[in-house]
Amino acid sequence: MLTEIITIGDEILIGQIVDTNSAWIAQKLNEAGIRVKQITSVSDDRDHILEALAAASKRADLIIITGGLGPTRDDITKKTLAEYFGVGFRRDADALEDVKRIFAASNRPMLEINEQQADVPENCIVLRNKNGTAPGMWFGHEGKVYVSMPGVPFEMMYLVEEEVLPRVKRHFSLSAIVHYNILTAGIGESFLAEAIASVENALPAHIKLAYLPKLGQVRLRLSAYGDSEEALKQEVEHYAEMIRQLIPEFVVISEDKPLEKALLDYMQGRRLKLAVAESCTGGYLSHLLTQHPGSSEVFLGGAVSYSNELKETMLGVSSETLRKFGAVSEETVIEMAAGALRNYHADYAVSISGIAGPGGGTPDKPVGTVWIAVAARDRTVARKFQFPSRRQQNIERAAVNALILLLKLVREDHA
Repeated sequence: MLTEIITIGDEILIGQIVDTNSAWIAQKLNEAGIRVKQITSVSDDRDHILEALAAASKRADLIIITGGLGPTRDDITKKTLAEYFGVGFRRDADALEDVKRIFAASNRPMLEINEQQADVPENCIVLRNKNGTAPGMWFGHEGKVYVSMPGVPFEMMYLVEEEVLPRVKRHFSLSAIVHYNILTAGIGESFLAEAIASVENALPAHIKLAYLPKLGQVRLRLSAYGDSEEALKQEVEHYAEMIRQLIPEFVVISEDKPLEKALLDYMQGRRLKLAVAESCTGGYLSHLLTQHPGSSEVFLGGAVSYSNELKETMLGVSSETLRKFGAVSEETVIEMAAGALRNYHADYAVSISGIAGPGGGTPDKPVGTVWIAVAARDRTVARKFQFPSRRQQNIERAAVNALILLLKLVREDHA
């Protein structure tokens, strides 16, 4: 079966909010073995909504709609759905009870406009919303199923997990979907495609390979569709192993996991500690690491030494090195890494110094020049990178490449 997700709201189309609902719903549907055919966003406009519903009915068996169910005049989804199905309204007793309960719990007076939240199209099955005043609605129409939910994320999430997915599983005969992820780093998408072309060309029709590139990384996703989940798993793992054998030096992990989390897990499993010395990245590398729960098991901290003075006082970089070679140099990042390793009593240290841009470049060190060093107690590896002129991308590229260099060194030491 195929599904289409329709999000309704002017605030999405003008960029006032980011549509996170669709991504979350798509993930949950995928876990249940339901394929999403299309995601559409439309404005709070009757004609646009009607057109989207009619078009979706030609593409999908299940149409999921979020947004436009509030009590104000700009929320027109419910009225438009009634028009689309050619029905009137009824006041649902259970939905009204939920509205009254919510207002009583917050000790607020309830207006007639709030009671109207319990008015639903006559042909719907009400999906009770325990977290808000707008009920979800389930419609069966001309062989298709339509589900309408509030756009408020925590209300929508409750309805999907407690009401929608259980009903969908009972209503439809679902096939199995199996995904297998391989995270690669240090190889470009086109080179990667060429390296694994023999496997990709051998894939059967029911297994698809997707390339998901990111700065410095490419995630490969094998997706298999069929009746037996166990058989699909075995088949996908067979092709995944063929891919790994072709590019072993570029494979980070065979899981849907971020690069920095894979690194943290690898180091935690070996009881290794990490410190950092950041200059042009301004703490971004530390942010990537510390956003993950449990990062303190590995990450000790470090220095954001933007100025030369702090490179000297916090990390022990010599003034002679800075004077002779400059802050953006192999010599400086080696001393920065050594200082972090020494001062913070770590097993490994990473240092980054560069010219993120858009200004500050020179003929011999143009914008985008970045030096990175990774150090262990017995050796240090330093490498120069030349990135483009976009500041934020340069910061992100520098942090990702630092992670790649560190992971390579740690693996070589603890294979």
